[in-house]
Parts: sequence; structure tokens; C-alpha cells
Amino acid sequence: MDEIREVIEGKAALLQKGDAKAIMSYYAPSFVEYSLAPPLRQPGDGRNPAALEAWMATFEAPPRREVTRLEITTDGDVAFATSLDCLTAVPRGSTGSFSLWFRVTLGLRRIDGRWLVTHEHESVPFEMDGSFRASIGLTPTD
Repeated sequence: MDEIREVIEGKAALLQKGDAKAIMSYYAPSFVEYSLAPPLRQPGDGRNPAALEAWMATFEAPPRREVTRLEITTDGDVAFATSLDCLTAVPRGSTGSFSLWFRVTLGLRRIDGRWLVTHEHESVPFEMDGSFRASIGLTPTD
């Protein structure tokens, strides 16, 4: 499980450095991605960092991602992990930062001796009061 933890925490550390190409090295050549941004499903190409680079360019500096409450389950060459992550960044043209907590589920496979992300799902809860507003003010509670 230490190898999987290193993959997940390594991706977060590389995000803060702005190294999209190195981040993509943690993904299988073809993967399923359900990120916070539209559309409902993004095509995942682990060899192409262009989409990640374009997203990172929307910030004044690379965003910071904190991985918390990481839980990992493995069985042979397959694993899944869940966490509550916090993204902190300053949008380009803004002077103030934001922090957003969101849920993450990763599916991983050991391919050629390396653990790689094959499925990534990120989500933010929404209000069930009919407004359907994203609940972006939530923080983890014990």
C-alpha cells in the first residue's frame, strides 16, 4: 500500500510544482476520468498532458492539493483509494485564493510492476433543497 500512497501523494506534490508531464506518468495510457469540470466524462490519455497544462494555466501559480483521509484497499494487481482532498489556488487575474474540498475515488492497476491510475472520479456534493447548488463551503468533520 505504500507504493499506492506514493502514487497519490506524488501526483499532489507534482501539481504544486506545475509538472503536468510527470503527473501524467502516474496514469495508465488509457484511463477513465470523471473530474469536477464538464463534460460528464473526459477522455483520458495518459500520454498527453495538454488538458492538465491548460487547466493549470488558469491559475496565477500551480494549485496546491492536499490529500486527506486516504483509505486504500488492494487485491492482487487491483486497488481503489478514497480521500477527501482540498484544492487551493489563485485564479488568473485574481488577487485572492480559494480552497475547495472535494471527494476522490481512484481505481489503480499494477501494470508492468507499477501502480497506475486507471479510473479517477472527483465530486462535490450539491444541496438537496431544490437549488442544486454545489456545496463548496464544506470542510471535513470528525
